[in-house]
Amino acid sequence: MKLNSRELRTTPVDDTIKKSLKKNPIYIILDNVLDTYNVGAIFRLADAIAAEKVFLCGLTETPPNPKIKKASVNTWQWVNWEYAESAAQAIQNLKSKVQNIKTYSIEQAKGSVPLAKFKPEFPAAIVVGNETNGITQDVLDMSDAVVELPMYGINNSLNVMVTLGIVLYHLSDYLVFSSKS
Repeated sequence: MKLNSRELRTTPVDDTIKKSLKKNPIYIILDNVLDTYNVGAIFRLADAIAAEKVFLCGLTETPPNPKIKKASVNTWQWVNWEYAESAAQAIQNLKSKVQNIKTYSIEQAKGSVPLAKFKPEFPAAIVVGNETNGITQDVLDMSDAVVELPMYGINNSLNVMVTLGIVLYHLSDYLVFSSKS
């Protein structure tokens, strides 16, 4: 089932269809992402790559929210999500429920791995952080790897949603490859 933007805005969610949608073993964790348009766009990304679940943590706004609804084109209703008090709590929760899950933070930090050299393992939890302060140190310390996008210009970072999109599609290449072997 594929819905265009108009259909997503007007078609009520069918729980039977929602439960039957195939999901990839990818979990997205938002660590205090403040911009509701980023949150909505991340729901669209989660839907696009068929992520298992999105965790909205800390100060991240949760649906229903008119800006999230608009930016997500209602995909927030089709994507599994939950709120966690902190990203660290979401990671601990996932580690207790999902066997062998790896946590990867997207951040510029000492010891980070450039995206081109990053070889993910699944299931995977991908953490993105606050637009100004990044990912909290406790979450970076809990991560199996910290991945960064090299920046070649004067700007030192990309929008959180853009960065996440690049990394998620990098991961999806490994999912496709691993399913063929």
